[in-house]
Amino acid sequence: MAEKLDWSGVVVVNKPSGPTSFDVVRRVKTIFKVKRCGHTGTLDPTATGVLPICIGNATKVAGFISDGEKEYEALIRFGESTDTQDAAGKTLTRAPCEGVTEARLLEELRGFVGLIEQTPPMYSARKIDGQRLYALARQGVEVERAPRSVFVESAELKSFTGPLPHPDGGSPVFDASIYVRCSKGTYLRTMAHDLGERFGCGAHLRGLRRTRVGAFGIEEAVGLDQLMTWNKAGQRDELARVLMPLSRALEDLAELRLDPALAKRVSHGHTLGPADLSRLRAPPYPRGRKVRLTTGDGDVLAVAESDGVGTLKLLRVLSEGGIESSGERDSSSESHD
Repeated sequence: MAEKLDWSGVVVVNKPSGPTSFDVVRRVKTIFKVKRCGHTGTLDPTATGVLPICIGNATKVAGFISDGEKEYEALIRFGESTDTQDAAGKTLTRAPCEGVTEARLLEELRGFVGLIEQTPPMYSARKIDGQRLYALARQGVEVERAPRSVFVESAELKSFTGPLPHPDGGSPVFDASIYVRCSKGTYLRTMAHDLGERFGCGAHLRGLRRTRVGAFGIEEAVGLDQLMTWNKAGQRDELARVLMPLSRALEDLAELRLDPALAKRVSHGHTLGPADLSRLRAPPYPRGRKVRLTTGDGDVLAVAESDGVGTLKLLRVLSEGGIESSGERDSSSESHD
């Protein structure tokens, strides 16, 4: 296969434990030999699983991909809390796991489903007054953080094990494996911590695997080692094969196909009004619904948002020669589990 000069799309990396999400971005950038590359929402270094990496023109829609729901497999240890709320931190407390039973855990998990409040952990990339919380935490500084609303669609107990002997000879501990489907910005570490608070014995996130981000699942993720092997062997066709097109990356959004005349106008920043939508026989999109605008061949031209009364405001235009965006939108998501 001839060298492809303009790579554009999304590669779904199965992130290993160890490297940061930014480490993965740097490696993918080198492998694909591109100038523009970015992730769609970080995973902690110890976490594994789905990490979509946007390449080339796809970096313009990274924020829309990160808006999609996430799915996780999390392992929570009861009986021990840490300063980072996960296994990478220093132990803060150890307490007997009195009252920790499978039945009660099932009951408590129901309280974490729906719209819930979470206080972002100090060891996170969230900024307060321009400073990353983890940078302050490393200096021993703790600041007040306002709770945020997140949505948890599902929190299911998959296994419950214990009592288990503590590795250091302390009180026995319990391990619970849970599946969580949730919105962007949900901290699984904080969910583990909050569960431990409810039981009064402390808890932390012992392991985390992300199995889905929006349209992308773990079954189509490719390992970094495999990407590096193909690159070293000069198998650029294999790299091209795992590069997902924009239409695939945005398939969770509603689609509206444009005729050639409107496609040209949209590429130059034209907002679709009621007359345009009527001519295209578009459905009545509710307020806030995001729509991918495509050509007759299905190529993505832009992403727009409905105002609920017949107008699609352009959020991002992707076509060459058109405007890049009609509003500010960060191409990378805030760090979270």
